[in-house]
Amino acid sequence: MKPAPFDYARPASIAEACRLIDEAGGGATLIAGGQTLMPLLNLRLAQPFVVVDLGAIAELRGVTRGDSFTRIGAMTTQAEVLADPLVQANLPALARALAHVGHHQTRNRGTLGGSIAFAESAAECPATALALGARMVLQSVRGQRVVEADGFFLGPYQTVLEQDEMLLAVEFPDWPDGHIPLFREVARRPGDFALTGLVGALAVEGGVIVRAGIAWLAMGPTPVRARAVEAALAGAAIATLDPARLADLALSECAPFDDKAASAAYRLTVGRRLFAQVLREALGARLAA
Repeated sequence: MKPAPFDYARPASIAEACRLIDEAGGGATLIAGGQTLMPLLNLRLAQPFVVVDLGAIAELRGVTRGDSFTRIGAMTTQAEVLADPLVQANLPALARALAHVGHHQTRNRGTLGGSIAFAESAAECPATALALGARMVLQSVRGQRVVEADGFFLGPYQTVLEQDEMLLAVEFPDWPDGHIPLFREVARRPGDFALTGLVGALAVEGGVIVRAGIAWLAMGPTPVRARAVEAALAGAAIATLDPARLADLALSECAPFDDKAASAAYRLTVGRRLFAQVLREALGARLAA
């Protein structure tokens, strides 16, 4: 099929983009990398009045350091984020997760912000933002606001973004030096959406976990933060941990579903084993025998 007719705009600045979105009165759709939007347009599952192409706005690209955080422009491609030395040094969990996003061809077009704003629960970028405590910087003609990842995802493909807002950047707060990145997913084929998976980080000092951030992929209508197990891990001595027991706790806030790819029971069974395995591999010989 071919898309339904629409107007097309390619603004050169954030201010111009916000004005176009506001003037559309809810009828605008933003295009970043287009990896998801183009198929939706062709199938007429999306029929906007105007498509606003953000590709010419240089301010939306790049990775920079702030005061105790790393800021990534929403239009920075996944390939650019993955290759950036600041990301490799400060956000190893994000780097690990991005290596599993689609294929190198799609990462050359897909953007970090586009993936997070789309809010697919099985995608790596939204879950990583949630696990690492990222902040979303949003902009409209009304001004700018910052939303914590904890409050950004509302439901299937739903976020707090208002119809006149755009995502400018994602800010990832620093984790302690030497923190341990966590990532593992199960998919039918490399590049497919995860059937289940987890991402996060652990900060360890003197044999004690001082900070934990963990989120699940494909285990509910949104990426799911494992708050209960984060709380159990924080302050715990590594030598006392029981990965199998913690795996049950890590799944306690999940609400997986049946679909054509996998059943809820499969996701829970595999997720339980996945969590225990990831914890054992991350902490290694420091765990109790």
